Amino acid sequence: MSEIVYPPVIWTAIGLFRALDLKIRVEGADRVPRQGGAVLVSNHISYLDFIFAGFAARPAKRLVRFMAKKEVFDHRISGPLMRGMHHIPVDRAAGAGSYASALRALKGGEVVGVFAEATISRSFTVKEIKNGAIRMAAATGVPMIPMALWGTHRLWTKGHPKRLTQRHVPVTILVGEPIYPKRGDDMAVHTVELHARMSELLDRAQRGYPEIPPGAWWQPRHLGGTAPTPEEAEAMDKAEADRRHSTDTPG
Repeated sequence: MSEIVYPPVIWTAIGLFRALDLKIRVEGADRVPRQGGAVLVSNHISYLDFIFAGFAARPAKRLVRFMAKKEVFDHRISGPLMRGMHHIPVDRAAGAGSYASALRALKGGEVVGVFAEATISRSFTVKEIKNGAIRMAAATGVPMIPMALWGTHRLWTKGHPKRLTQRHVPVTILVGEPIYPKRGDDMAVHTVELHARMSELLDRAQRGYPEIPPGAWWQPRHLGGTAPTPEEAEAMDKAEADRRHSTDTPG
């Protein structure tokens, strides 16, 4: 397929990383296969995560096709870019179509990126995850590769102002060992394993992160920060969903 849009976007992002002097550390990039399909599964803490998750695939010279909510594709600015990079829109009211598109991409040898939590984690811990990534890997016989991002939320995350011009921010990208789900496997078992792997990677990224001031808003509560606890974050998400539902529902 034509790649007119994706390469320039990558080089623009790299230029911005350099201009901001972001301290990006990547470990395990060699676990992204250089050819053939794969499902890359990341935690989700920032609106910019797809840029940094895709950065982990650069050493393998792969372009990741991310699954993202349909609203991003409907936006007048981001929409043309997302379509030009051949990302996969997800309509939560009609998920079968996006699932089928992801399967076609995997069978065609593409790397598909998935944020299995579906939404940004306000607690900066791994939320409950969906099993769609596991089912896709099992259906197509490709590896599923867990990964963790840390530091991206300091630039732009839910409930906090954008800090897109902040300089010298450390960003950690850890890529874990692949998992090989098969047809007929217990998806619940793989879901537990994937959650554990992602949580282990994220914990390692968090504990090894440099220059953590006490009480930082961007640090999880269990590590001395002031981010919401998972329980508080869940309540905030529910309240937001209820407000959105009441607005969308005709009165």
